[in-house]
Formats: sequence, structure tokens, C-alpha cells
Amino acid sequence: MDSSSSSSLVELRDLTFGYGERRILEGVSLRIPRGKVTALMGASGGGKTTVLRLIGGQQRAQAGQVLFDGQDVGAMDAGALYGARRRMGMLFQFGALFTDLSVLENVAFPLREHTQLPESMIRDIVLMKLDAVGLRGARDLMPSEVSGGMARRVALARAIALDPELVMYDEPFAGLDPISLGTAARLIRQLNDAMGLTSIVVSHDLNETFQIADQVIILANGKIAAQGTPGEVRASTDPLVHQFVNAQAQGPVRFHYPAPSIDADFGGGRP
Repeated sequence: MDSSSSSSLVELRDLTFGYGERRILEGVSLRIPRGKVTALMGASGGGKTTVLRLIGGQQRAQAGQVLFDGQDVGAMDAGALYGARRRMGMLFQFGALFTDLSVLENVAFPLREHTQLPESMIRDIVLMKLDAVGLRGARDLMPSEVSGGMARRVALARAIALDPELVMYDEPFAGLDPISLGTAARLIRQLNDAMGLTSIVVSHDLNETFQIADQVIILANGKIAAQGTPGEVRASTDPLVHQFVNAQAQGPVRFHYPAPSIDADFGGGRP
């Protein structure tokens, strides 16, 4: 394994993926450095969540490679993929808690699924993970009894239950009030550093994401539009990146979907 591979926990090499005739990613190459927080950003439909699915093996690339710790995810059999997923944690958009399980049982789920630990040890681990996100006292509550921000923290505790090497966050800030959003962002950064994690954060929230990220990658039109530190990406002169980081309505990403001319639709051809 070369030094560049050993310093990267995840690597995409000339990766192409699409649904039918629609290409989502076209020849994308990127590295996710170990121990860092990488933000994956871009306009909706740009392939960010698809990258997470490719890393987790839910999707397979049509061309190129997805490497996790130097191993090609696309070439793994079911056993190898199951083993790789034990080393990954995932926080789904809006938390995706099991509504009929308590907070404690939600966090315990991956431990029961992937280990044969005794119940007393599972309980202790769950309480430690809940304590790390400030919710040890909420262990007996049901998901319907906690706020959106608390539910997201429960989901984070579940994502780190197995002490993964990689944690992937799919829109972790969506729908949160400013206080809960700031709390979630700080937790992602603190847990990444305290546990020695590697984190990938898919997000549209520029300010909070740029504050916690070591590296920012912006995807657009199936390719990487910008990559670097938050400061470097903010300073980009690329028109599309400039439009994105400044939240401008007009630019390479158009407000109007391509359509016939106004005259053709409202004037031409009428008697």
C-alpha cells in the first residue's frame, strides 16, 4: 500500500455511476484522509448521498473503484462487505430511529446485530455512548417523546455504538433549530477528535459545516468542482462554486428549468 493510500481511509478512483442513462458521477477521484472531517457538498441531486451509498456498498460503481482501507468495496463478497460495514457508522437524514424501540434499545441495536456481548456490557456501552451525546438521562424515552435535535443525537450515539473508524452523516443538520444545529455540529467535531474517527458530512448548511470541516469537496455536474480547506473553497473563483458558497440565485445553476421560449408557449401558434 502506498503512502497516499495509507493516509486515506476512503478513496474513489476514476469512479463512474448512474441510474440507467442518467450519469450521476463521471470519472470522480477523491481521497478521504484518516482522522479528519470531510464535508461533501453541492447542489441537490449532485451525487453526495450516492457517494455514501457507494462507500457502504449499497450501490456498485459502473466503472472505477471505491476503496475502504485499501480494499475495493465493489469487489467484496457478502461476508467481506458485512465485515467492512462493522467498521462504519451511519447517521441517516432525520435520524431514522426505530419508532417502536426506546432510546436505549435504538442505540443497542447495532451491538446486538453485530456482537455477542452480554446484556450487562451492552447496557454499559449504550449508556456511555448516550452520555457522550448528553442523553444518558433520556434512555427510557421513546422516539416520539424526544425533540428533533435530541433524536439526531440519539442517532449519533447509535452510529458510534460499535466504535467505527468511519462515520458518514447524511444531512445531519436538516430541520434543526439553531441551538440544536450548533450542538450537533460541535458533537461531530468533538467525537471525531476524541475517538480518532474519520468523518464524512453531507450537508447544505454552509456556515456550520465550514466551521467543523478540515476538507471540503463540492460536487457538481457529476465531477468535483472544488476541493480544499474551507478557506480555499470560499476563495474559489469558479463561477459555480462562487454561486454555491454565496447562495446566489443566478449563476451556472439556473433558477429556470430549460423550457421553450415565452413566445412559443404563450404567443406563437395561437390563432
